[in-house]
Amino acid sequence: MSLDTTETKVAPKRGMSILFSLTLLGLLLFLWLLLAFSTNSFWTPNNISNLLRQGAMTAILAVGQTFVIITAGIDLSVGAVVGFASVILAWLLAAGVPLWIAMGITLLVGVAIGMFHAFGIVRMGLPPFIITLATLTSLRGIGLLITNGSTISISNDAFTNFARADFLGVPSLFWMVIVVAIPAYIFLHLSRWGRYLFAVGSNREAARLSGVNVNRTIYLAYILSSTCAAFVGILLASRIGIGNATQAEGWELQAIASSVIGGTSLFGAVGSVQGPLLGAFILATINNGANLLNVNSFWQRIITGALIILIVYFDQLRRRGSR
Repeated sequence: MSLDTTETKVAPKRGMSILFSLTLLGLLLFLWLLLAFSTNSFWTPNNISNLLRQGAMTAILAVGQTFVIITAGIDLSVGAVVGFASVILAWLLAAGVPLWIAMGITLLVGVAIGMFHAFGIVRMGLPPFIITLATLTSLRGIGLLITNGSTISISNDAFTNFARADFLGVPSLFWMVIVVAIPAYIFLHLSRWGRYLFAVGSNREAARLSGVNVNRTIYLAYILSSTCAAFVGILLASRIGIGNATQAEGWELQAIASSVIGGTSLFGAVGSVQGPLLGAFILATINNGANLLNVNSFWQRIITGALIILIVYFDQLRRRGSR
């Protein structure tokens, strides 16, 4: 199978992806209208800003997670990487390292974690589930050792004010979603490297025979995922003003849920950038609306789980129908 043939097969899926994304956008708008009629506080400026901030970090995590899932992998460590990155950044700032250098080092730590995951998968033959699960627990422990089970305060006011600031009336954190989404879209949908991700997820052996460097592609996917998580760790540190290894617990599930709700197939080779972004804000809207309506927080988890089950089930039906 050549890459031209693979690209021809993917082309109809892109059309389906655009249609599905429009459906998700319609669902998001419907939820906003529903909550606008159900509660008087949804459309207030403070709540909208809070909603955009809530969804922004999950959206960036979901984009990184999507790169991995398209290759038929999974990254369960992203929540732990977020917390660990916040610790590394706070620790460096407390040691007197300039902000921009500290941020660069933190992102490089994310790159190193992604390389470690890919090494375990490619060279050691470990399943992605196992290697990333091991990293999840290990990074929490390393972060707690660095902080001695406590937190590290960040005293840089310019940095901590960034996450609370607005630009043109839009929260700065939401602008960071756009900063990530535009190059991510170009990479995934308009570059050969994006085609390689789809090819590897569709049929790894066929991709190898077509000339794709499968191992390098897997490295790239996991590096992008962990780097996105490290970037979110920087944003989280800015928002809460501390480095804490236990922060972002469970965010890996939010990222996976956002990606799946956004149309990414857990079986690989199907996904987009815009879908997970919309999925993240759909989840944020559900959680925000539930809080405004005083719905028990446990129901929010049940709703999220039910959405994942339904979408994965319909994805299986779609795959069977396309055979």
